[in-house]
Amino acid sequence: MIVSTPEIDDATGHVAVMYDGDLRGDGFVFAHTRAMAVNPEAHHAFEDLIHAIVPSIGLRTYELATLGAARAVGSEHCLLAHGRKSLRAGLFDEDQLARLVRDHADADLDEADLAVVAYAEKLSTDAASMTDADTLRLRAVGFSDRQIVDITLAAAARNYFSRALQALAVPVDDVPGLSPTLTAALRAPGAAARDVSGG
Repeated sequence: MIVSTPEIDDATGHVAVMYDGDLRGDGFVFAHTRAMAVNPEAHHAFEDLIHAIVPSIGLRTYELATLGAARAVGSEHCLLAHGRKSLRAGLFDEDQLARLVRDHADADLDEADLAVVAYAEKLSTDAASMTDADTLRLRAVGFSDRQIVDITLAAAARNYFSRALQALAVPVDDVPGLSPTLTAALRAPGAAARDVSGG
């Protein structure tokens, strides 16, 4: 990453809040945090968007949409970060999480969960081909119109964040608290995506 990022000692305002969160949690500032700190107003607006999405769909559905989108675009940054968040929140155990990012059909998910992941993956890979049939699948498993919109926003927001980090060539930091086996599983989709693209 060639973009210059704010120094820790010079951080003020929202940048200081961003850095402090990483420092208190992990003892260092992640490269993706530094990159987003170049435009703290945009990062703050992104956080506000997420805070507006989660209440209607709940954390589990939000994380499923996030992981599905991150897997589809090959975002190691977001798979690692949200893999750990999901694990810490007790949404999945390590084995189920590893299976989810490898093949969600093999992750013992219920019909609603499977629909969310499939929807997020299609949005992230072929949104132009989506029709009412895709949203009707979400409605058929019980999601309301507001929830369908918020699932869509969750997946689209992950595309925005993940693709920005990829475009800036932000280094992928090791995420503490994950076993080597789970770390390898969460990194694998990103490696596979690069192989397909020839990068």
